[in-house]
Amino acid sequence: MLVFSRRLSWTLCAVPLVLWGGCMVPQSQMAAVRVQNQNLAEQNRVQLAEINNLRIHCRNTEDQLRDAEEKFSLLQQRLGLDDQKLANYEAERDSLRKQCVEAVNGEPWLSPELQGRLARFSKDHPELTFDPATGIAKLDTDILFDSGRAELKPGAEELLRKLTKLLDQPDSQDLRVMVVGHTDDRRIVRAPGGDAYASNFDLSSARALAVANRLRGQGVESDRIGVAGFGAHQPVVPNASARDRYKNRRVEIFVMAPNVPIVGWTETTPAVYR
Repeated sequence: MLVFSRRLSWTLCAVPLVLWGGCMVPQSQMAAVRVQNQNLAEQNRVQLAEINNLRIHCRNTEDQLRDAEEKFSLLQQRLGLDDQKLANYEAERDSLRKQCVEAVNGEPWLSPELQGRLARFSKDHPELTFDPATGIAKLDTDILFDSGRAELKPGAEELLRKLTKLLDQPDSQDLRVMVVGHTDDRRIVRAPGGDAYASNFDLSSARALAVANRLRGQGVESDRIGVAGFGAHQPVVPNASARDRYKNRRVEIFVMAPNVPIVGWTETTPAVYR
C-alpha cells in the first residue's frame, strides 16, 4: 500500500490536470486558449477602431459631397448669370451698332453712295478688308517690330508708300487713317543704346507714332491721321511662344469713312462736345 501511494503521488505531480466543466484539461492547453482569446480580443479591438475610422471618413466624405453640390449649384447660378450678361452685352452692342448705322446728328451715318464707294475701293485693293456695317477697312498686313523697339522694320516703307498712293486717289481724298500700336506681354527692358519706355502703353504709342510720322512724311495730311496705343491688352494670339509674341508686336492701320465716329475725333463725334 505504501508503494502504490508513492507511485500515484508521482504520477499526479508529473502530469498536472485542471478540472474544467467537469473535464480534466491540461494546463498547457489552457494557456494556449488564453493566448488565443487575447489575440482575438486584440483583433476585435483593431477592427472596431477601423470601423470607427471608416464611419468618421464616411461622415467627412458626405460633408465634402454636400459642399461640392452646394458649390456646383452656385457655379450653375453664376454660369446662368454670365450667359445673361453676355446676351445683354451682345444686345447692347447690336443696339449701338444700329444707332451708329441709322443716324449721327439725325443723318445717315454711312450713306449708300459712300458705302458703295468704300466697297468698290476695297474690292480694287485686296490688301484692305472692308466692313460695310462700320465703314472701316483694315490693312491686312500689319507692321511688325523687334522686342522693345519702335523702329520700322525693312519692308514697312514700301507698304506705307503703297497705302499713301491709295489715299491720294481722287475717290479717297476724304478717307481717314487710324494707326494703332500694340506690344507683347513682356515687361519693358532697357535695351543697350536703345530708347527706354516707361510701359507697354508708351511703347505701343511710340510704334503707332513712328508709322504715322512716316505716312506724314510721304504726304498724308496730319488732320487725316489718328494715333492710339493699346499696350499688351489686345493680342491677336496668346503670348505663348516667341513667334506669337512677335505677331503681337504690331501696328495696325485702319482706313475709315470720313464720318465714322472715333472717340476724341471732334468732327466725327460733335454731339459730345456741345
